[in-house]
Amino acid sequence: MKLFENLYKSVGIDLGTANFLVYVKGRGIVVNEPTLVAINNRTNQILAIGDEAKKMLDRTPAHVTLIQPLISGVISDFEMTQEIIRYFFSKISEHSLFSRYHVAAVSIPTNLTEVERKSVEDAVVSSGTSKVLLVEEPIAAAIGTRLPIEEPTANMIVDIGGGTTEISIISVGGAVVSKSLKTAGQRFNDEIARYIKSEYKLLIGEPTAEALKINVGSALPVDDKLEMVVRGRDVATGLPKEIIVRNAQVRTALQKSLKSIADSIKAILEDAPPELVGDILERGIHLSGGGSMLRGLDEYLERELQVNVRVVDDPLTCVVRGLGIIIEDIKKYETVLSNQEKPKPVNL
Repeated sequence: MKLFENLYKSVGIDLGTANFLVYVKGRGIVVNEPTLVAINNRTNQILAIGDEAKKMLDRTPAHVTLIQPLISGVISDFEMTQEIIRYFFSKISEHSLFSRYHVAAVSIPTNLTEVERKSVEDAVVSSGTSKVLLVEEPIAAAIGTRLPIEEPTANMIVDIGGGTTEISIISVGGAVVSKSLKTAGQRFNDEIARYIKSEYKLLIGEPTAEALKINVGSALPVDDKLEMVVRGRDVATGLPKEIIVRNAQVRTALQKSLKSIADSIKAILEDAPPELVGDILERGIHLSGGGSMLRGLDEYLERELQVNVRVVDDPLTCVVRGLGIIIEDIKKYETVLSNQEKPKPVNL
């Protein structure tokens, strides 16, 4: 039996639009890399996956394409998704002959259709897993944050990932009200790049836009003088150009996206039962995901919503940590698995 456990292990997979994270039972988080594949179009050969592929972003010749196989949390390239999973499975296997996993708990957005859910299951199974358990991202994030989701009280979590923002009010082990937005980390990058092009007539790539967001971006004005030198291509001349971008400009670029998230949270609160809204007023709103690390975002949402908002510990990994907690004790969390048969109601 011990040998069987060594050969067939359980894993948790945060199959994110921007990042791919894997938790192996008994070992913890073993993979945290970008969900990117670099492919040679002439030979159809995969050149790099993960961190190595990201180094090539916006720096490749015409015959090399970087593929992001998930868009807004949905698999858009099934074959490349398989390749990513297989690559990381082989990378983390202790024995090259035995790379098969017994159970994989996989995070998914709340609004996936049955066809999209089946696509996720098929991709993971075909990559070397016997059984796939789907867990909605807000529930995985809440478990990773150690919120008491089984209790009859409201736990509101806003998970701002790369491709989607998942907003959910959870009570008694399930989501009472949920909403999935396509406004998230990558939209922030796009808005910044669009603003720089509009205001400065300068074209920049996604890596530069992301660096601006991380280094000088904020949701509210900050006391520190934050600015960054940005280099790109002048729209008019086509020649290289260098400018200095300040915090206020990045903040202006992000305002539309931030307001969209705040308005969606308001809409969820309006749809929720009054008792749960009362719980949220008492317990507050929890922010997770990489997007929640934007400076001042918690304070911005507090002002907009009039509710306490806090960023959870290590927001980047809380979803995969939640999946890890689930696979360490699957029986305890059976009721939160979205592709398992729901328990029948009991007539009292």
